[in-house]
Parts: sequence; C-alpha cells; structure tokens
Amino acid sequence: MTTIPAPSTAPAGASAWVTIDLGAIADNVRALRERAGSAEVMAVVKADAYGHGLIAAARAARAGGATWLGVAQLSEAIALRAAGATGPILTWIYAPGADLGAAIDADITVTVGSISMLNAVVAAAHSRGVTAEIELKVDTGLGRGGALGEGWDELAVAAARAAAEQSVRIGGVWSHFAWADAPEHPTVRAQQERFIEATNGLERIGIRGIRRHLANSAATLTNPSAHFDLVRPGLAVYGLSPVPDLGGPADFGLREAMRVTARLSLVKRATAGQGVRYAHEHTTSSETVLGLVPVGYADGVPRAAGSLGPVQLDGRRTTIAGGVCMDQFVLDLGPDFAGAAGDEVVILGSQALGEPTAQDWAEATGTINYEIVTRISPRLPRVFLGGEP
Repeated sequence: MTTIPAPSTAPAGASAWVTIDLGAIADNVRALRERAGSAEVMAVVKADAYGHGLIAAARAARAGGATWLGVAQLSEAIALRAAGATGPILTWIYAPGADLGAAIDADITVTVGSISMLNAVVAAAHSRGVTAEIELKVDTGLGRGGALGEGWDELAVAAARAAAEQSVRIGGVWSHFAWADAPEHPTVRAQQERFIEATNGLERIGIRGIRRHLANSAATLTNPSAHFDLVRPGLAVYGLSPVPDLGGPADFGLREAMRVTARLSLVKRATAGQGVRYAHEHTTSSETVLGLVPVGYADGVPRAAGSLGPVQLDGRRTTIAGGVCMDQFVLDLGPDFAGAAGDEVVILGSQALGEPTAQDWAEATGTINYEIVTRISPRLPRVFLGGEP
C-alpha cells in the first residue's frame, strides 16, 4: 500500500476545500479484492461516490480492479456512461415512469424487485426491440428493496418467462444484509440461508449460472461465507470502516480517501465572559484567542456538532466552541495561541496521522461515518490527487 499523502495544496483563494486521494481509493479496492478471494468486486459509487466524486472515484475503483460499478439511482448510472465509464454497471432504484429505455440504450443492468418493475423493463425492451439485462433482487430480511415471500416466487416465475421470450437476460440475483456490521447477529446466518434458498429456487425453474451477491462492505471484510460470486463494498472503498467496533481502516488494510481542510479566516483576542454564537452557546472562561473557521452546516458540518465536533490545528485537537452556524463555527484556542488567520484546520483527516476522522465526528454527533462523508457539500471545492478527476 502506498504511503499516506501529505495535506494537499489548497485551491487558490479557497477558505476550505476537500482533498480526494484517488490513489487511496484504488488501493482500497485492491485490498478488498484480496479479501474477496475468488469473488469479483463491485465498487458501489452511489451518492456521488459517498461524497468523493462519482466519475473520479469510479475511474479509481476500476484502476484498483473493480470489475463492476454499482449505483442506487438510475440517473447516476446514466451519468457514469455519459462520462465514458465502460464495463458493467448495476443500478437498483427507480420509480414508475423512469426512462428505462435510456438505461437499456446505455447497456446498464437494471435491478428488478417486483412484478411491476419487471413489466416496466420488459415494455422498455420491447420498445427498443432488444433484450434488457437485469438482475433479480430478493428481500431476505431487510424489509426494503426486493421481492419478499410469495412475491419472490411470483417474480421468479415471471422473470423466467420473460427470459424465455428473450425480453430480458437474467444476469444475477442479489440481496442486502440488515446486520452485516454485527457478524454474529442471528439474522446474518438467517439471511444467507434465505438467499441460498432463493438461488436454489431459481435453478429449479431453469435460471442457472447467474451471479450471486450478498456481501456489502462489512460482510466483505468479516464474512467470507457470504462472498458468493461477487462482493459489493461501498464505504470500505473510501477507506472507512463499516465495523468500527471491530477495527479501524488500518486494521483492514484501508486508508481514508477524503480530507477536509479549512483556513482560519479571523483570529482575535477575547476577554473572560465573552459570549460566542447565537444565544451565547459558549462563553469564554478566561482571556483567550478565538478563531473563526469558515465552514458550517451549509458545507456539511453537522449542526449537532456544536460544542462537540473535533478539529485539529497545528497538531492540537480541539472542539467547536458553541454551535455550528450556516457558514462558520468558532474555536476557543486558549490564551497562548500564537497562530494567525490563514492557518490550516483539519476537519476530516487520517486516523493513522492522529487527525479527526469521519468516525470521530459520527461518534460525537450520534450518527454513522457514512453520513459524515456523504453530507460534505459541493460548495467546497475538490482537489483530486493520484488519478484522473
């Protein structure tokens, strides 16, 4: 694995920015490939690649050896193709009336989890006079997407009929765990068993030799028995641990790809008793130095991080003083602070470097690291390192 990069050069005039290490994404995919054994790797790049940039992250994932790309929204799949992405792409969320014809034209594999979804794909294929590539989704216990119970049996039979008529080509079958981040939870084994039952049922009605995939990031890292033919990591592609109770990124051979940095925009001395922010949510206890950090909840800093959010300045960890405003927050830097406006503040960084991480922010604000990285606003300019943006 390559070494951790030094902090990036800021865009000219930027008060805050996001650095994306594309080399880290590629290396993370390589590490996940090793974990996957004989299974292929689908890199999930939904939600603008978890805030890392859809197109750039997809290219980096391909460079690392991902044979598939996965996205939730159909629009994301279309955007990948429009940007020149090659190779197979799977999508799984679309509403009635979606332009499935455009997906077929772009050679995108569409997930089908209900009879109505199957009918919509078949109609789009007929309008084009072609065969559509689909994957079937079975709900094995998450209670979200996919066909459940008798609905699954009906979907399987209808899909087999559509395949026999050459309206669709069934390339795979998949499902999603509810408790993969707790590998010993009884639902994990139960869902695997239901998934195997579902795939065996497909074989009995003549649907054979298709891809099977169930493992997300957590199962890719902790549950080899769930790897089947392909694994489907998302969060781990970006160097974050989906099982923080079991280990951090480095424990799984990963490193964080996102770094968020700001510059102090103003530094001033304040006396004891100075109120900070609306409603004076923080009051200085003694003479001190206040530093203004020009990012806020409009940039993706959680408003819930008031008096809790961790940052690092000149190698020293501190927390936000008072609440998070739309465009800024304040640090109480103590009376001996000798820095100045323009000094860099690390908001998200590397666990290996002892910097605040997405997991630190998640724990401080009562959420998950997924949310922390995906909420970083496009208002902050991106700097891409180690690959093609």
